[in-house]
Amino acid sequence: MAVTDEAIEKIKDMIVSGALRPGDRLPKESELAADLGLSRNSLREAVRALSLIRILDVRQGDGTYVTSLDPQLLLEALSFVVDFHRDDTVLEFLAVRRILEPAATAMAAQRISEQQLDALGAQLDKLGDDPSVEELVACDLEFHKGIVQSSGNSVLCSLLDGLSGPTTRARVWRGLTQEDAVSRTLHEHRAILAALRDRDAEAARSWATVHIASVEQWLRSSL
Repeated sequence: MAVTDEAIEKIKDMIVSGALRPGDRLPKESELAADLGLSRNSLREAVRALSLIRILDVRQGDGTYVTSLDPQLLLEALSFVVDFHRDDTVLEFLAVRRILEPAATAMAAQRISEQQLDALGAQLDKLGDDPSVEELVACDLEFHKGIVQSSGNSVLCSLLDGLSGPTTRARVWRGLTQEDAVSRTLHEHRAILAALRDRDAEAARSWATVHIASVEQWLRSSL
């Protein structure tokens, strides 16, 4: 094991074991390096790596702290990594979204407030019946993000937020090339919202599945 990897593992063990808790300040570099049997250089590299993935927070002039370890914060790293996807993996991202998002939509049907439902409806009303493709895709992202946030599961919300990026270009491409893509998307959004208003979890799940599968089916036939 490389010395930096060893340093990362040792700091991770301290956090997992509870020796370091969210918000705790790490001991001084010289003390921690001696305690863990590491060189200061390898410890420094480990701290830098763990700060990049939001495990540690290096505060200039104040020290290094364990972050809140909130799932939303930790999963920010997923968005960064996902941005490096290749075009030939977009179908795989859509497949994962098709598994997770309908489940989140079904959960939202039981939890979403009337105020949140009205906000989603206002989004669709503002979009109108003849939006540009760019307007439609921007609304699509916000519409689904609002629903997933209403599921009450922050991990699921962060995962889906991280996965939305690779499929955005596919949605724009579909809107520009498939004749009825805009009208179909508008119809599916209205159907999802109606199922949520009815508190019908299974209908909401089904319409969300249809909505994502239609993009997936179009992309598969276009490649």
